[in-house]
Amino acid sequence: MPTNPAHPANTPPAKAFCPSNISRPDGTSIGTLPFRSILFDFWESDGQVEEQDSRASFHDLNLDQIVDTITAGREEYDLRSYFYGPLRNIENVHYRQDVFRDLVNPDLLRLVLSFGEGMRSMRGHLAISEKRYYGRQKQAAFLDAVETYCNATSKLTEGLLAVDPASRAFKALREFLVRYSASEEFNELWRRTEQVRGDLSRVRYSLHIHHGRVTVDRNDAEGDYSQEVLKTFQKFQQADPRSHRLKVSLSAEMNHIEAEILDLVATLHSEIFARLDEYCDRYRNYCHELISRFDREVQFYVAYLKQMESLKKAGLSFCFPVCSQSKEVQAIDTYDLALANQLIRARKDVVTNSFCSKEPERIFVVSGPNQGGKTTFARTFGQLHYLAALGCPVAGVSANLFLFDKLFTHFEKEEDIQNLHGKLEDELIRINQILEKATPNSILIMNESFLSTTMNDALFLSREVMKRIAALNILCVTVTFLDELASLNETTVSMVSTVNPKDPQQRTFQVIRKPADGLAYAAAIAEKYHLTYDAVRTRVGTSESHGSGS
Repeated sequence: MPTNPAHPANTPPAKAFCPSNISRPDGTSIGTLPFRSILFDFWESDGQVEEQDSRASFHDLNLDQIVDTITAGREEYDLRSYFYGPLRNIENVHYRQDVFRDLVNPDLLRLVLSFGEGMRSMRGHLAISEKRYYGRQKQAAFLDAVETYCNATSKLTEGLLAVDPASRAFKALREFLVRYSASEEFNELWRRTEQVRGDLSRVRYSLHIHHGRVTVDRNDAEGDYSQEVLKTFQKFQQADPRSHRLKVSLSAEMNHIEAEILDLVATLHSEIFARLDEYCDRYRNYCHELISRFDREVQFYVAYLKQMESLKKAGLSFCFPVCSQSKEVQAIDTYDLALANQLIRARKDVVTNSFCSKEPERIFVVSGPNQGGKTTFARTFGQLHYLAALGCPVAGVSANLFLFDKLFTHFEKEEDIQNLHGKLEDELIRINQILEKATPNSILIMNESFLSTTMNDALFLSREVMKRIAALNILCVTVTFLDELASLNETTVSMVSTVNPKDPQQRTFQVIRKPADGLAYAAAIAEKYHLTYDAVRTRVGTSESHGSGS
């Protein structure tokens, strides 16, 4: 039985099909261009981008949790691979942002969702065709799949003409679909599908069952007497009759007797079933590769918009970031997406933060008490830039972000006894490898590095690393207990996680721009050696209790 490789996760590289006249964002003409992808602009080589160098940074920034939430329930599309390839070209980022803006239109979004349901139904018919044992039942499911494909494609074409999208991607898709729908290739497919469906609907046969023997005859001459019977007995009708028709589900496998009867019917109507055989063989690869590719790729947008909608309902904001090569970055009322999802499920409030930098500032030094939101701030900074480089809206009211070439993280790791390195040596090796790979267009997120050594050694190492970072002109966020780093030179920006002034033990999770207060390291040391007020009070209370009992 012929099958069709139309599963979206196995979409082959698409070929250009039809031209579309479009312009650059600045209005200059770029001539006649083909539709190739709803995700990748035409000047992105083969629609591919280089995957992020290190999956470790993906985990450190909790981007894996975000992607898990976004792609849940859409495993058939294999969307995760799209999240591993941040774009390097601003034009490509604009290309995706414009698609997102189009899909804010509820009419277009409903059209895309309806198309996706149609294609999912088509794949369902193909799956049934694959699972069935008997050939004729395979052919029936295949015919349903092609018919569903034709309907879904036509409705998408008509819908795009009515909605009139603004993005270059959807305009090019619309032109492709108009030309494809009018092509002899598509019209012949639909015409032959309707012809075969019509031929099969006219097949009539009769069964004679006697002493375990089944005889199949043609039934062309006999008419349909059902209407005459109904008319005759209508005068005796006292209420609406109950239907005794049995609907046979295609998902049920035929038994061998039914299959043999159907083969006999096919023999009696050999011309019709010969055309069915020829049809299934001829159109085994009926699904156009660009339509199959669009079906998969557009789910990237649909899945992300669904995630946005759930957070917006909780009162959180999203915006389209301005991406550029400027390292003067800013974000207003932003937040950690992964943490926000957890807090919303727990019915807790989400604290937002803001940041900005001006020339020549490059390094955000984040200090303050433990459990005060420092690492969350650092993760948020990385998430913002990474998701913006995917062309996605980002968390916050507004954002101006840097389009990086590589994003690195240096977070504390558990000591690996297999590599024969101490924890400090392993940290130094990792940061050295990062700085050797980094370029002036990279971003580095560091979280409490060099905690495994003394304060003096940690301060010395951190200063040396920051000197190299400053020399590379890298955009960086470093979370540290060393307040001295906050005023290292003119490239540093001091950010401090704050506490409630009336109750220093209560964290506000607000990270604001202000000079370091010099208390972060003292608090860290006190907690490490159980010398905080609560810890000392507990020990004193325990000692007094033991003393009174002696």
